[in-house]
Amino acid sequence: MVDRIQSIRGMHDILPEAGAAWSWLEATIREVVESYGYQKIRLPIVEKTELFARSIGEVTDIVEKEMYTFADRNGESLTLRPEGTAGCVRSGIEHGFLHNQLVRIWYSGPMFRHERPQKGRYRQFYQMGAETFGMEGPAIDAELILMTARLWRALGLGGLRLELNSLGNAEARAAYRDELQSFLRSRRDELDEDSRRRLESNPLRVLDSKDPDTREVLREAPQLLEALDESSREHFEGLCELLSSAGIEYVINPRLVRGLDYYSRTVFEWVTDALGAQGTVCAGGRYDALVSQLGGRETPACGFAMGIERLLALLEAQDLLPAPAVPRVYVLSQGAAARREALHIAEAVREARPELGVQVYCGEGGLKAQMKRADRSGAEVALILGEQEVVEGMVTVRALRGEATQNMVAQTALLAELLRHCPMDQEGR
Repeated sequence: MVDRIQSIRGMHDILPEAGAAWSWLEATIREVVESYGYQKIRLPIVEKTELFARSIGEVTDIVEKEMYTFADRNGESLTLRPEGTAGCVRSGIEHGFLHNQLVRIWYSGPMFRHERPQKGRYRQFYQMGAETFGMEGPAIDAELILMTARLWRALGLGGLRLELNSLGNAEARAAYRDELQSFLRSRRDELDEDSRRRLESNPLRVLDSKDPDTREVLREAPQLLEALDESSREHFEGLCELLSSAGIEYVINPRLVRGLDYYSRTVFEWVTDALGAQGTVCAGGRYDALVSQLGGRETPACGFAMGIERLLALLEAQDLLPAPAVPRVYVLSQGAAARREALHIAEAVREARPELGVQVYCGEGGLKAQMKRADRSGAEVALILGEQEVVEGMVTVRALRGEATQNMVAQTALLAELLRHCPMDQEGR
């Protein structure tokens, strides 16, 4: 017996019954972001490893432990993209669309990180992200947050909490880093193993620790917001004022630092308590130094990314997912001539009523077996063609839901009969 090949751990199939939910979510995202004037960019899945080492940070968990990196046939180190921002910046520098421009772009697609798989966390996962370039003030930070809030409303989602923080500029962050490092060294024995490792290489990441004992130590740690430079403080206060005036509720979380080194000033997360440990649904902030860090000219930048699987899990938890797509019309036939006519009729209905969804039984089974298939399909109406119908130019129309009515109509009157069984909604669908 031949061994079956299974998918790679942490890389999951998205099965057909989930297709309607994915399509609906992706269409809603597209509608919202494009209503703000954002244009879609499509990026390579594979990039040079150096791109992520220089942007995300060599001492981050992503670069140290989670990237899928390999040497190609020319010996060059390549990596499956773990996130989308670095690729957007690389593309902008390479194609020259960032300098002296006001840019709003968005992307979606698979990302890859070699993490421990669990509910809501995969090694191949899907993200949607938006990135902006050339806008320095807090208005663009607010716009991105307003756009995500609008998306939650469009999806009907509730129970999401917005958390904000500011990391300040590079100088203020470096001074705070030294102060925090000194404090953590004095409490080193009370920290968890990961935090002790990060203490020397990237102490700000200790602030993001989930270990209860370490979090207790951090209660006494110096606060980043108290170390902000004046410009960053004004920027953060301006953002808070804009959000308050727009009616957006938020919580200031002084320990919010994000897991990527390129962030500066604003950082934010939309979090939920409904998904256990995987509570962050959307996260972002400013990364004003990243363009110059990757070889471009100094350019203010801000963006966010959200996990599609986590969004779907939250939608499912709140019973907001659409039902799987099913055909509303199922076509049955008996005999060679009727099978040919069935295909013609199905095409005519699709042409006139594309919103219905029409499925044709393509096989040799008898009408009784076909009718069972039609019923299991979830269709509302069965169209039945036999030798008599073909000769007389008729179609038998049978209701599959509610009262089981059946009548024979002329093919020329079929569309009117279908309209009676399957009326259009208010938007003409």
